[in-house]
This record gives sequence, structure tokens and C-alpha cells, in this order.
Amino acid sequence: MALNTRNYPPDHGILVPSSVHEDFITRLLTAGGLESAGAALVAGFLTGCDRRCVYSHGSRRMAQEYLGKIAEGRINPRPSVRVERQHGATAVIDGDGGLGYHACHAGMSLAIEQARELGVGAVTTFNHHHFGAAGNWTRMALDAGFVGLALSSHRFRASPEGVVTQAVGSSPISIAIPAGEQPPFVLDMGGSFLPSTDELMAQFPHVFFKALGIGSVNVILGGVLSGVWRPEVQPGKSTWESNQGSFLTAWDVSRFMDADQFSREMDRHMADARAMKPFPGMDRAELPGGMEFSWEQQNHVRGIPLTDDHCALLCQKAEELGVESPYGDYEDTRY
Repeated sequence: MALNTRNYPPDHGILVPSSVHEDFITRLLTAGGLESAGAALVAGFLTGCDRRCVYSHGSRRMAQEYLGKIAEGRINPRPSVRVERQHGATAVIDGDGGLGYHACHAGMSLAIEQARELGVGAVTTFNHHHFGAAGNWTRMALDAGFVGLALSSHRFRASPEGVVTQAVGSSPISIAIPAGEQPPFVLDMGGSFLPSTDELMAQFPHVFFKALGIGSVNVILGGVLSGVWRPEVQPGKSTWESNQGSFLTAWDVSRFMDADQFSREMDRHMADARAMKPFPGMDRAELPGGMEFSWEQQNHVRGIPLTDDHCALLCQKAEELGVESPYGDYEDTRY
């Protein structure tokens, strides 16, 4: 039984092979103005989100936002990402007004290199647009066998007429921790938990206090520290809508304890948790990342489930850009 959440496998749709879907997204992004390598990079991350059923940060986001803003000249389609400064285990990446995928891929790649050499790497990125799902970047650390942390925020001013909970919005945080045979732990969430109504605040004050704390960390490290308020990236001086930044880190587990022992103990902990009673309405107990891990494995084999609305949205963009859609070839997979 599915809980009422925006990211869940759809009940009806078609099944499209991951490679076919990714190729289509790559062609859309290329037609939209990205150079081929950059389009392939972004398409890989968007396809990964769709494969994990994190549709809110997959190809739907591209069709609803990215392609339009690129066409309007608000996002640099071909950014020249560079390391602005680097010292020891730290670095700062300038995203040159492009999508955050370019800067954050470079940033986490560098953090992983630093972690291999020094045990830890920490990188901030700035001067770019949306960085996608925070879990994209922590999963990069995960693939290297490391613990990963990713925070992000955008440039905004809190209104004095609003409630203090609105000082943080839903800026994201992700933490990924490797395991052995069990699914890895991957927390990927925004910093807001409940609608800010007087009734809910009075009934669950601790929820709002904790959300304010987590959200503030995301805004400060993922936004303020990353440099979203630097004058050169603000309107009037920047050509692009480069209003987002990130804070990305990677840790080498073996610098803290034996990596094999850590994997065994993580497996024990994850297995114990998964053997517990699930949330009401759920058919099994999973820690963060467990459901997405299962869906990704399943969809890698059977194909990515896409609703008619999802396909129609991408096909509309394809028609506008003169790109041929592959989805008609998979009507026989309809369920």
C-alpha cells in the first residue's frame, strides 16, 4: 500500500528501458542547447532519479523548468566550471551560471579525490542554478565507498511578516552511508516537515523547532557559506539566474575504523531495523533509502515506469525541439 507521497511507483503507465529513456533525455537537453558531454551528464542524473521513482527531481523537472529557463537565457547551457580556490581538503567551485549538476559533479568528484588522499574532502559550489536531488551527490560518495553529505540552499530573503519557520524553506540535505550486503542508508529530504499552521505548531512544537534547526543548517552551509550572496552572482551583475549553492563532503570510513568491520556492523544494524514492524500503511520496514534502492534494482531490469502525463510532458518538449520520442515503441508494456 502506498502512502500519500509524491515519489512512488505509479499504478499505471508504460515501462521504458533505462538506456532508452536516458538517450531521449540526452537528446532533449542537447536540442535545448547543452553540449553533448554536459547533456549526457545531466541526463544520467535525471534518469537515475526516475529509476529510483524520485520523479520530482528527474526528467519531469527538466521539462517543467530547466529547458524553459535555458531557452529564456536564464541558465547558461554551456558553463565553464572551474575551481576558484583549493587548499588542503577544501575547495570552492564556480558553476558559471549553469545547471548545478555540472558544478556539483565536479565538486563531489574533487571531494572524493581529497577523501582518498586526506581522509576527508569538503567543497562548496556557487554561481549555478538548481542542483537536483541532494542524493545524487551523496550517492557519488557512496559509490566510492565513502560517507557523503550534501546540503544546498538558494538566495532568498525571509520576510519579517512571515513566521520564523519560513526563514529556511525546504532547503535539502542528504547523508549517505555505505553498508555491505544490506541496502545503504541514504537520507534525502527537505528541511520542512509540516505546514506552518497555528494549530499544528501548537500541537507539535518540537517538530517545528527541529525543522527550523535542520533547515537553518542547510541554508547557512548550503547557501551562505557557499556564496549565494556574493555580489557578482546577484541580479544586475550576473547574466544568469545563478541563485543556488551547495556544500559537499566525503569521508573515508577506513580512516575511522576497519572498513570491513564497519560494513558488517552496518549490515547488522540495517537488518535489525528492516526486521521491525513497518509504518502503518507500508508493507515492509525500511530505513531512508531502502525503498529507492529496491525500486532502482527492479526498474533497472524491467524498465522505468512512466505515467501518461509524464510521457506527454516530455513528448511536448520533444515536439517543440524537433526530437523524436521513443515511447510509442513501448505501448505493449502498458500495465
